[in-house]
Amino acid sequence: MWYALAITLLALVVLLAIPVSIAYQLNWQQNLQGEARLQWLFGLIRVVVMPPRASQSVPEDSTVAVSTEPEAKPTRKNFYPLAALRQRDFRQRILRFARDLWRAFRKQDLCLRIRAGLGDPAETGQLWALLGPLSGLLANIGDASIELEPEFIDAVFELDSSGKISVIPLQLVYLVLGLLCSPSFWRGVKRMRQPA
Repeated sequence: MWYALAITLLALVVLLAIPVSIAYQLNWQQNLQGEARLQWLFGLIRVVVMPPRASQSVPEDSTVAVSTEPEAKPTRKNFYPLAALRQRDFRQRILRFARDLWRAFRKQDLCLRIRAGLGDPAETGQLWALLGPLSGLLANIGDASIELEPEFIDAVFELDSSGKISVIPLQLVYLVLGLLCSPSFWRGVKRMRQPA
């Protein structure tokens, strides 16, 4: 029994050590659009992944009811990401994870543009105070074109990205386990659930 378990674990490690390549083009404004082509086992396995398309067709017989009541504003959730980002050890751990994750990926023709706003100019300003310097650093990266753009008026998240990346899954497992075993990460997660 132990031999079977050891052989299974060894086979799993070997399979996770084989690189996965993904060529993709994604656009996210109202909904996710695009496609990704995944290759594994040195091209023996190829999969095309496309996001589900939202059906917007309306039957001809149906009538659409129009509500005269004003729309209720969405309730605010008990989730405060800026509270965690204010903690120095959490911020350093996340930045180290992001740096290690970036290095783990081999990139070709990578282009990424993100436009984000929290709906409140003050909160977006606080977020941009943290992401603004990072945006300047990312703009100087040689193997990718990255733009971060703040939106101070509306709550919005838009993403436009394309490129080809390859990664060894075993390396990703190692990095994620390292993050999940970090006490500073869990202190930050706990802080996100508390008001600032």
